[in-house]
Amino acid sequence: MRYLIAVLALAGVIVSVLAFRIHYSNAVEPCDINARWDCGIVNHSRYSAVGHLPVAAIGIVGYLALGVLAFTRRRSLTLLASVIGLAYALYLTNIEAHKLEVWCLYCVSSQVIIALITLLAIFWAFFGRPKQPV
Repeated sequence: MRYLIAVLALAGVIVSVLAFRIHYSNAVEPCDINARWDCGIVNHSRYSAVGHLPVAAIGIVGYLALGVLAFTRRRSLTLLASVIGLAYALYLTNIEAHKLEVWCLYCVSSQVIIALITLLAIFWAFFGRPKQPV
């Protein structure tokens, strides 16, 4: 289970790096699909940073932390961190849906990844068997 969570966390890092790149870019983005799907609008909005820190940078650090926690078998901390990440991702999704009314493909991908990590962490924390000492 820990390897699966770590792989998903790596995917989250990749998606967050792509969003981070858009945050500092003024070029036409590959995810500028139509009026409802535009990563540039989302990643240049006033909601795309906390202070001067881009939300995508928070995602990079968060996914790295989740990967390390899972890889080092910290079940409870992996669960706690994933729930916090999911809550923040849901908050950002609410902003996309109700304030910006534009969706970011990378943000939605990240939402799916953190939701999967959280589900796996719940299963791992409550139903996974700890390794028996030899």
